[in-house]
Amino acid sequence: MKVDDRSSLLTRRSLLAGALSGAGLAVLGGTAAQAATLGRAPRVLIATNEPWGTYHVAPLLPEARRRGWEITQLVPDLTGIKPGDPVPVATPDRVPDADLLVVTGAGDWPAECAARFRTLPLVASSLAYQLPVEAPRAKEFRDRLRAVTASSPAEAKVFDDYLGTRRPITVVGTPQTDDLPRHAPEPGTVLVLTSVTKSSSTGGSAPGTELLLAAADRLAAAGKHILVGLHPREDRSLWEKYEISSVPSVQASARAEAAIGIPGTVFPVVAAVGVPLVGCTDPRLNIPAYLLSVCSHTITNADEAVTAVTQAEPVSREVLYEAVGPIGGSARRLLKAWRKAGVRV
Repeated sequence: MKVDDRSSLLTRRSLLAGALSGAGLAVLGGTAAQAATLGRAPRVLIATNEPWGTYHVAPLLPEARRRGWEITQLVPDLTGIKPGDPVPVATPDRVPDADLLVVTGAGDWPAECAARFRTLPLVASSLAYQLPVEAPRAKEFRDRLRAVTASSPAEAKVFDDYLGTRRPITVVGTPQTDDLPRHAPEPGTVLVLTSVTKSSSTGGSAPGTELLLAAADRLAAAGKHILVGLHPREDRSLWEKYEISSVPSVQASARAEAAIGIPGTVFPVVAAVGVPLVGCTDPRLNIPAYLLSVCSHTITNADEAVTAVTQAEPVSREVLYEAVGPIGGSARRLLKAWRKAGVRV
């Protein structure tokens, strides 16, 4: 795999197949050239491994609006979408003509969407971490891919293994870094970055919550102010005895002297803010090495939390770049890669 640095959990296949085989569903065959000819905005469809998880797509919206593009996330149905969600969504039988399909993984839902919309140009873009093991359904569509993008050099290597592509991957950065807050830590404040305690149809869970809860208790007992950055799918009731941030975790991290949590997609972005990180690891967790690389320390016992947080330091620029990629302008680079792959404007 060559890195181009130019800057399932849902296994109910019968549900997914049913959502894609509704009566009267038209095969999408719109092209980017047709979009220009018709004088309408370019339309991009996105299918993710977490079919109803719109939070990975949301950071793309400001740049899409600036360019006059329409981005729509494909969902099996509307049951997992909260009222007021800013990301436009549609079921496959309700989407208009489109110019490009983007898959962010190779789980059941992206694979089913790729199969159904087989005449659309296809791109794979990593918007959340995967594991460096070839996904069983990647072979169904990888030969169609016109481009592959990832946030960072390290993520590109993992995404290549995950897709089994062995081809150039364009590094574009992480769209969440396009509007990073200024780090202004409040004395004694520690940000707790949660994962997801219970799996649902929207997505899976990650072990380690018990360790993180216990670590938060130890830090609070040591006089730290606990600020909780909730994963969008986490059980809020587990954390209500602490301050739960009213803004997304990356914005909340500006207040923190350090952060502790179960390593996930948000870790490199929080590191980019300048916040030292401590990772809570569990033997049942399988975490890509680049997510661990931005951790100043990792712990397996809650009694280690206070010392690890006290001693935590920001990562070097070299480690940060490898894990998060170029900072700023990432959504612009990503949409540029999509345009070159099939959206002509």
